[in-house]
Amino acid sequence: MEVRHLKKYFVKGGKKVTVIDDINFSVDAGECLGIVGLSGCGKSTTARIVAKLLNSDGGEIFFCGENVTTTTDLKKFYAQVQMIFQTPDDSFDPRKSLGWSIAEPLKNYGCKNISAKVSSLLAEVDLPAEYAERYPHEVSGGECQRAAIARAISLSPKLLISDEATSALDADNQIKIVALIKNLCHKKNIACLFITHDLALLPHIADNVLVMDGGKIAECGKPLEILRQPKSEIARRMLAANFF
Repeated sequence: MEVRHLKKYFVKGGKKVTVIDDINFSVDAGECLGIVGLSGCGKSTTARIVAKLLNSDGGEIFFCGENVTTTTDLKKFYAQVQMIFQTPDDSFDPRKSLGWSIAEPLKNYGCKNISAKVSSLLAEVDLPAEYAERYPHEVSGGECQRAAIARAISLSPKLLISDEATSALDADNQIKIVALIKNLCHKKNIACLFITHDLALLPHIADNVLVMDGGKIAECGKPLEILRQPKSEIARRMLAANFF
């Protein structure tokens, strides 16, 4: 994935407000790019534009060498780019079992042997096969997020976007989910965008990091470089705010 000069505006109170201002980045297969910043910095908006859930107001998006900025073949695109959202139980239909929800994209794309595939996907995220029969309210937040990851990898995507996927979890589950995403992406050669407000998580998963502030890139570099010698004021503020 390569993003060039991405821009996004919203209209608030009759005024045009810049939310994303000339964002550029790329991430290769098997790599993870961390995007970090405080609430309102534009990181989640960037994720939604890249995932084609929101249109941009400028710039270009290239995926596997193809310009997909204005693509209309969204079914093909969505099969290759999947998101993991912040609140796991909200991403599932409470009236349907986890297995039903994991199977839904497989059915939509004409896959066969769906029951066996669901069991295999649950095993990949360290959940027993019988969890397919459970409902979102019957499992913990960490288990529900694992099921969401199983659904996200069900169609063998080339890019996985994690949008604050650990922020609703306790510290122990945060580290476990980060390790799971990292291992799956390395194993399957999936590129990953890991969106977070927590700098402390990034050395555990990211190869490179973008620090966003006010819709712009304030700083970029390796995770430990930014943690040890932050160049931007916003990164220094985040570190001083005891994010660890």
